[in-house]
Amino acid sequence: MAVVTPIWTHYELTKAALQNGKHVFVEKPFTCTVAEGEELIELAERKNLKIMVDHTFLFTGAVKRIHQLIEDGTTGDLYYYDSTRVNLGLFQHEANVIWDLAPHDLSIMDYLIAARPEAVVATGEAHVNNLADIAFITLFYPGKMIGHINVNWLSPVKVRTTLIGGEKRMLVWNDLEADEKIKVYDKGVQMTSGEAVYQQLVSYRTGDMWAPKVEQIEALKVEATYFVDCVLNDKTPFNDGIAGLRVVRTLEAADKSLQQKGRIIAL
Repeated sequence: MAVVTPIWTHYELTKAALQNGKHVFVEKPFTCTVAEGEELIELAERKNLKIMVDHTFLFTGAVKRIHQLIEDGTTGDLYYYDSTRVNLGLFQHEANVIWDLAPHDLSIMDYLIAARPEAVVATGEAHVNNLADIAFITLFYPGKMIGHINVNWLSPVKVRTTLIGGEKRMLVWNDLEADEKIKVYDKGVQMTSGEAVYQQLVSYRTGDMWAPKVEQIEALKVEATYFVDCVLNDKTPFNDGIAGLRVVRTLEAADKSLQQKGRIIAL
């Protein structure tokens, strides 16, 4: 069964489907609260049913290629993930801009970054109605890795650009680019130190830039096929309810931070 409805209906519809013995493919975000997600996961496990959350970007050629570049060591250890996901509208009436747009990047980060965030800070404002229409989210990871997401319904232009910085190389992913969606830059910074503090020098490495081939695929079709395969062959989807719950937990914490004017919230 597919649940492709407003966020506030996900819990009740998914619960009803599970209670009736149905595997469920549910739109992002998984649920409105962590408690709802935990209950659905427990119910699915008890009935031996699958939950898969629609994190479509994980099935795109671009995200798959970025994952490969990170896994094979091309980037080296990650320093940061910095995303801008902005456009004019579409304004939601049930959820703020964090719950509407941030699930995309949070699910991508959850897939690409091996470590889990330890804390989150969010700031933003509501200008048009009572729901925040612009927000800035910062996630803190172990080992000085940091993530940042800019989501905005009030931008005059549509931007879908992500910068990923690593110890060895840096990536630029422009999802609106038709051909060269990903560009890899052989650039970096290294500190060399002498015996005295004044002898410390910063050296900059500037090498080639290249655009790796990105597979042209229809992500939703691939995702749907994957869901069917998981059901028929009793496999656990990598974007299962537990993965969806991690995103909801971060969304809930970011929303709490937003309401408390940027207070840091532990995860």
